[in-house]
Amino acid sequence: MHWYEKLNQYFPVVEMKSKEHMETLLKEKGEIYHKDEGPLHVLMYVELEDFTFIDYLFVSKDARGQGLGHKLIEKLKKKNKPIILEVEPVNYEDTDTEKRLRFYKREGFEHAQNIGYRRRSLATNEINAMEILYWAPNNESEEQVYEAMKKTYEMIHTYKDTDFYGASYQPVNEVLTYDEDTKDSEDILKDI
Repeated sequence: MHWYEKLNQYFPVVEMKSKEHMETLLKEKGEIYHKDEGPLHVLMYVELEDFTFIDYLFVSKDARGQGLGHKLIEKLKKKNKPIILEVEPVNYEDTDTEKRLRFYKREGFEHAQNIGYRRRSLATNEINAMEILYWAPNNESEEQVYEAMKKTYEMIHTYKDTDFYGASYQPVNEVLTYDEDTKDSEDILKDI
């Protein structure tokens, strides 16, 4: 099965980039947008000088529990820079969301409680709320994570969006927010 089909079957439509968008990123932004693919996994990620952003991580059900996800994360951790990713909030009707959060917690990720992320899907026109998780090897702050997310949104998520979707995603300041006073918001990893 083609790598895009693996991702498309696993991730909800509101989170997926089009195949053309991702292939164009690999071709035109290949110096920063990467694909690590094997028979049982697909890892799409952005690597910049000061952080790595995981765009998609898929591990086949056949390989779960065998340490493949851990090995892929360890490979990124060896670069010794923050790793950032978006996850959907826990959905108790979808057991994969809780398993995913438990995996990232075991891998040492933290929930960026000060960062809000709400983007309108061009595929469904629904507002999609996501949570930001990060691994900070040098105690990078949530404010640094926020700046990295803004950069990723503008360089990757909205890259040539009107060409691929016939419309533009919202500007970054409507999608991402940073509020130091939201420290009391719920840590989604706390009780996982």
